[in-house]
Amino acid sequence: MNIEKGVTLEVEIERILPGGLGLAHAEERTIFVSLAAPGDLLRVRIDRQRAKTAFASIVEVLKPSAVRVEPPCPYFGRCGGCDFQHLTYDSQLLAKGEIIRDCLYRIARIENPPVISVVASQREWRYRARANWQVDSKGKRIGYFERGSHEVCDVADCAVLVPALQEALEKVRALFPAQLPDGLCEIEAVAGDNDVSLAPPLASYKRSEVTRKIGSEKYSFGANTFFQINHDLLTELIAAAVADTQGEMALDLYCGVGLFTLPLARRFSRVIGVESDGPAANYARINLANAELKNASTSTARVSEWLKHSGLERGTPDLVLLDPPRTGAEPGVIAGIVSLEPRRISYVSCDPATLARDLKDLLASGYHLASITAFDMFPQTHHVETVVHLGRSEE
Repeated sequence: MNIEKGVTLEVEIERILPGGLGLAHAEERTIFVSLAAPGDLLRVRIDRQRAKTAFASIVEVLKPSAVRVEPPCPYFGRCGGCDFQHLTYDSQLLAKGEIIRDCLYRIARIENPPVISVVASQREWRYRARANWQVDSKGKRIGYFERGSHEVCDVADCAVLVPALQEALEKVRALFPAQLPDGLCEIEAVAGDNDVSLAPPLASYKRSEVTRKIGSEKYSFGANTFFQINHDLLTELIAAAVADTQGEMALDLYCGVGLFTLPLARRFSRVIGVESDGPAANYARINLANAELKNASTSTARVSEWLKHSGLERGTPDLVLLDPPRTGAEPGVIAGIVSLEPRRISYVSCDPATLARDLKDLLASGYHLASITAFDMFPQTHHVETVVHLGRSEE
């Protein structure tokens, strides 16, 4: 039975799925509802369908869930940046734990995955130290893409930006129309301990780089290089990823500017970082040099190619740490890691689905799941950071 586009249905939301959508069932169909809360009774409109699955949006909240709250942001629902503002913070954490658990079971076939508690962010708002602002010069709009489109939602005040970035956003908005470069479509922004960097440089923000002290380590990076957005949780994230590991050699794959490379270099005799982005890899070298850590080096290469052609002496690494982008490890990486036979693997992931996909291959290659820890690096969104440790099954 087909459900025509535009048809309205009454549904009850059962739970939140990976991707942040609410799950419901009606008319012999599985219904995915955006911006829903578990326990909501809703009237929804069918937007599209595929096979026995339909995607819907809320027309009316008939009976709100006990965990539904009024979103404080006036752009919520239209702006594509946040999708969990309508949930209490405790229920956001519970939903993220269930999202990880769901992916581990459904994709990796991990039977009875553990209950996963998510380490809360120190701040639910004003935590985001990094942002990409979309620019529509013709329409004189700066903000984020609207949900499900490439139209720019004009945002004057973003409730999740750290104060320094909010101030920078206001200054950039004041440059319209004549003082922005022709053809500008995107502005990358990042806040350090005392400065803000924009790419391209605008207004009074001319610095190409900023610095941030995390625990006892100091990192330099720029707006055009990746660095985690929630700096409040980084000390705990690093501690979970590095854990009690130590030994002769560690590999830090997708090392970025060296977030994990520096602390690893204080525990291992030799550390090799691998990063495909040239500017990020260069910052990793700078950060190692500034820390006077001469036992670590960084290679600028795709991880899959480095694993294939590195010429690494065939000693067994004590640890391989990988922190890939949201798409997970590219083809060939997991097989390349397994061929090195590391004693331990630490996988840092910002996407539970691609994490589960890669874990499935690692578990099938003789590794066992030792621990799972999750961190709410992205409050008010469905995204979550997960740290998984694996050991060789024979050990």
